[in-house]
This record gives sequence, C-alpha cells and structure tokens, in this order.
Amino acid sequence: MKPLALLPLAITFSLLAVPLIAAPPETVSWNARAAAGYLDTRQSWWQSWPRSQRDHDTTCVSCHTVLPFAVGRTSLHTTLKDDTPSSPERTMLAYIEKRVGLWAETEPFYKEASGPTKPVESRGTEAVLNAFVLATYDARSGHLREITRKAFENAWSLQLDSGTWDWLNFHYAPWEADDSQYWGTTLMAMAVAIAPDRYRDTPQIQPGLEKLRAWLKERYARQPLINRVFVLWTSSRMPGLLSPAEQRAVRDELAARQQQDGGWNLASFGSFKRVDNTPLDTRSDGYATALALLALKTAGASDSSPSSERGRAWLLRNQDPQDGSWPAWSLNKDRDPASDIGRFMRDAATGYAALALE
Repeated sequence: MKPLALLPLAITFSLLAVPLIAAPPETVSWNARAAAGYLDTRQSWWQSWPRSQRDHDTTCVSCHTVLPFAVGRTSLHTTLKDDTPSSPERTMLAYIEKRVGLWAETEPFYKEASGPTKPVESRGTEAVLNAFVLATYDARSGHLREITRKAFENAWSLQLDSGTWDWLNFHYAPWEADDSQYWGTTLMAMAVAIAPDRYRDTPQIQPGLEKLRAWLKERYARQPLINRVFVLWTSSRMPGLLSPAEQRAVRDELAARQQQDGGWNLASFGSFKRVDNTPLDTRSDGYATALALLALKTAGASDSSPSSERGRAWLLRNQDPQDGSWPAWSLNKDRDPASDIGRFMRDAATGYAALALE
C-alpha cells in the first residue's frame, strides 16, 4: 500500500529562477512526535468543546480541525512507525462510524435556525467528509470496511443530478464559502480514488462517478488556484480530470506564486476579503505550503527539485518548537492566534504539513 501522501491528495513542475536557501534541507529535521501531540491535543479540545457537540453523543466533523487531523495523524503513524491509534483518533472514528451507521436517525449538523438551506447543506457536507475520513484510514489498512462502504452509499444517495453535493456556505473561506462546493466535490473524488479494494471500479458507482468528473471538468477553468491545486492533487489517482496542458498551467502558477522564503501564502490562492476589513496576512503559511508540496509530489516532482526543496525547507524551518504546529492565519477575520478559534487554520496547516513531510 502506498503512503497517503502519494495517493490522491503522484504529476512535473516548472520552476522559478530563485536562489536556494543557505542551509540545505537535509541539515534540518522536524519533530513528528510533537506534531502528533499538537494534533491530538487539538482534537481532544474539539471533542470537548460545547459548540462542536451534536446529537447521539457525537461531534461535528469540521473541515479545519477534524479533517486535517485525520489526514495528518494517519501519515504520522508511518513516520513514527507506530500503528496504534491515539485516544483522540479512536474517539473521532467512533463518532463518525456511529453517525454513518445511524444515518437515517441522526440530525443534520445545522438546523433551520442557522438558515433555511443549512440542514440540506449539512447533510451533503457531512456525507462527503465521513466517506473521506473513513477511506483515509482504510487506505492505510488496505481493506475497505463495510462501514466505509456504508459511508459512500450515504454520500452517493445525496449526489445532485448535476454531479455535485449540497455544501455548507457560511461565507467562511476556504472551506465554507461560495467556491467551497467545488472543493467538497473534489474531496469526494479523492475519497473514491484512495479507497482500497478497487472501490473506484465498482459498477454501481460509475454513473455517479462520471457525473462527478463531468461537473468538476466543466467548472474547472473558473476556479481559484486553491481549488485547482486540489484537483491537481487528485488527478493522478482519478484519470481524466485534467489535461496535460491544465496540469502544466497549475504547476506554472504555483511556481510563480512561491515566495522568496520558499513558502506559499494562502491569501494568494484566490480573491479573499476579510469581513472585518483587516488586511490579509501575506506571509508564507503552513497550509498553502503543504498543499503546494502535496500537489508537486503527486505531480511527479522529486523531493530534490529546487522548488520542492525550498518548500520543504520552509516547512522544516517553521515548525513551532514549543507545540509542534505550523503557522497559518484566517482568511476571514483578524483572530487572536493564541485563541482556540484562532488556531483553526494552524490545525489545518499542521495536519497537511505532516502529510507533506512524510
């Protein structure tokens, strides 16, 4: 079985003529155990936070904390050579599996009090996230469990005729905004692509899978870079999503946006505006840098290519020595970075950085 980092989330990269950093990446190491500790601590907090609680003694599957926790924590088992799930992992999986098994009985994450369309948006979003998280863990074990098949069935049952899913939109970028439905649909493509036991070839899902591909391809040219990076990330495991020319165009745009310090900045991946009118942070951040590296890695760029080396070196230099996390900042508000909500982007950066460094 391939490590998750080489799965959907294995395509050349054109490079900018920029100076290499002074210290070669191999002279710097990173603390995988500290990253695991940070992710576990944040997941434990999320599981106890009153605002995350949902019916049947479960919690919401958040795009900013739970999803990157699943992605990063599975990769850290490989890095740390430890196959034993942590307590927060076991709890997270138990919550998701309970909701999948009781799908018809569970309530949507958000009810009409949050907006008339929120119950429907909640169900579509949750169904895709459940399938993705469970497929991520099954990809590591190499076997598709029945509960994961059930999660996929739940998701396919909510696919719209157009090929996409209803998606939560609270106007919070990058996961719950106007462009986020496209990202969510790409996540479903990723889930199908990484699912073991050749789930992608299951005859019953082919009509839905073809509609999914067609929906993504039809809207691809209008997407911000953040969404096109995710499609590049997926395309080697889901044939037919991008043409060679489209792949080259994303690689070229990523090369043009790599910053002088070797990292990437999320604010440059789209047209974002904070609701409090504060300026966006333009420093390199762990989330954008990890995504760029994952796209490069799955695009076939070697870790020794100049752009990959500089991006990897940025991650190695910028892990917090105190708590093991990587920095990232909200696209929506000027938040206190030390607060629990202010750490949501740091949660995402840490999960994907652990995956990119695997």
